[in-house]
Amino acid sequence: MSETKSCYAYMLECADGTFYTGWTNDLEKRLKAHNEGKGSKYTRTRTPVLLVYHESFETKQEAMRREYAIKQLTKQQKLKLIGK
Repeated sequence: MSETKSCYAYMLECADGTFYTGWTNDLEKRLKAHNEGKGSKYTRTRTPVLLVYHESFETKQEAMRREYAIKQLTKQQKLKLIGK
C-alpha cells in the first residue's frame, strides 16, 4: 500500500517582521527546526517565527514551483496573500 506524501510551500513571519518562504514535506518538523535556529541561515537570527501561510501539493516540484512564485511577490502582495 503506497502512501501519498504531501509537500508544502509555506511562508513564515519572522520576529523582525520580514517573511521567509520555503518548501517541505513535513510542515510541523520544519517549523520546529526554524524556531530552534536550525531551519535556515535566514531565520536563524530572526526567531521566533510564525507560520502565516501554507499550501499543500502532491509533488516536490509543485511545492518548489509555488515557493518560487511566492518569493517573487512584493511585500504588499504577500500581506494580501496572508490576509493582512
